[in-house]
Amino acid sequence: MARYTGPVCKLCRREKEKLFLKGERCLTDKCAMERRPYIPGEHGKRFSKPSQYSNQLREKQKAKRIYGVLEKQFRRYYDIAARQKGITGENLLRVLETRLDNVVYRLSFAASRAEARQSIKHGHIMVNGQRVNIPSYRVKQDDVIGLTEHGSKVERIKESLKSASKAELPSWLEIDSKAGVGKVLGIPTCEQIDTSIKDKLIVELYSK
Repeated sequence: MARYTGPVCKLCRREKEKLFLKGERCLTDKCAMERRPYIPGEHGKRFSKPSQYSNQLREKQKAKRIYGVLEKQFRRYYDIAARQKGITGENLLRVLETRLDNVVYRLSFAASRAEARQSIKHGHIMVNGQRVNIPSYRVKQDDVIGLTEHGSKVERIKESLKSASKAELPSWLEIDSKAGVGKVLGIPTCEQIDTSIKDKLIVELYSK
């Protein structure tokens, strides 16, 4: 599958806000948004009033970049959300939040979603006792997320668990850091999803 391999700091600058794509680096002075908080490119410092379409497009791009999915897959998630009962925008965020790579990141098994995807592809993550190597795998309520024997010995994962803060753990998840085991308590509600994404703009864009 195709994947963006360029400098991720440019993605944050393009969206004019921190997307936390590089983990701990985003919290330091080395973050590109701290040093150059404007759009990359020759005319990045110029001011222009965005149109309604531009705002909708940027919101969709921001969501894709935060969760690390490409256009075709993101559109498929939107179609799934549109077919479900309830508000389409909120359904879309739930679909994105229940991806395995996002859950691994939320549980602090990884410092970023990109790092979480790598851990999953390398076979370090188990769901209900079975190894899963598909980052887009959708978790369900009561699923238990754990580390394989080899995964529990990976230094990067151990460091991430040590630096984890319980205050940052979403209320729909729980974790035993010492055992390296997390559990999905339920499918997240809109209030439980801590994100700056304005889902209504994405729905407006795709509804045209």
